[in-house]
Amino acid sequence: MLGMAASTSPLKHRRPGAHPAAKGKETPIGRKRRARRINRTLAAAYPDAHAELDFTNPLELLVATALSAQTTDVRVNMVTPALFAKYPTAADYAEANQAEVEEIIRSTGFYRSKAANLIAMGQKLVTDFGGEVPEKLEDLITLPGVGRKTAHVVRGNAFGYPGLTVDTHFQRLVKRMMLTEETDPVKIEHAIAELIERREWTMFSHRIIFHGRRVCNARKPACGACPIAFDCPSFGVGPTDPEEAAELVSGPERDHILRMVGL
Repeated sequence: MLGMAASTSPLKHRRPGAHPAAKGKETPIGRKRRARRINRTLAAAYPDAHAELDFTNPLELLVATALSAQTTDVRVNMVTPALFAKYPTAADYAEANQAEVEEIIRSTGFYRSKAANLIAMGQKLVTDFGGEVPEKLEDLITLPGVGRKTAHVVRGNAFGYPGLTVDTHFQRLVKRMMLTEETDPVKIEHAIAELIERREWTMFSHRIIFHGRRVCNARKPACGACPIAFDCPSFGVGPTDPEEAAELVSGPERDHILRMVGL
């Protein structure tokens, strides 16, 4: 089947509740092996997984990621062309009129605080980092409006450093897959870092986020059409009938995913 390899998740289902992890019987090494098998399967399912924010340089990615809080990447991508054209450098943000920034980003929500953060971010980039986006995590998180999630997005996608992006999709899926019992984002990050090879951290994040948006939906996951069903202890939360589940799969990879699972 397209994109599959011998080391990926078996294309079969367990009975709901039958997975060792669902019974509390999974060993630590079993969890690590399962996490890495899930990663390989998702790599086959989403060979083009990537950051879905549009950007051409580190500053644009930093700004776009900061704007993505409490809204969608699609919405952010609608406003950033005008924003990037008007403010191409950190100095431009530092000197920006807040009302003008607010007007451009209004549709992303929380636009007043986001605009204030973008201006303050520009000012700090100018005063502390010579107008350039820093590469170090400890430097990035000193910027207004930038936390570990945003910092890892920038480091991983603009500078090529491995990093786990623990957004809402990531938190939801690793909990559903029972890869960690942690609930704090930083603790989740460290727990998953123990399971997945460092070189795979950035791509694992993309794949998990893609899967959460296309197959493993929050309210009704497409369990019966999921390529990692065998390795998911929560199999059965959504419909297990393949045809019914197939209707829930979305995104440009839909046909490929359905072929992977024999539909």
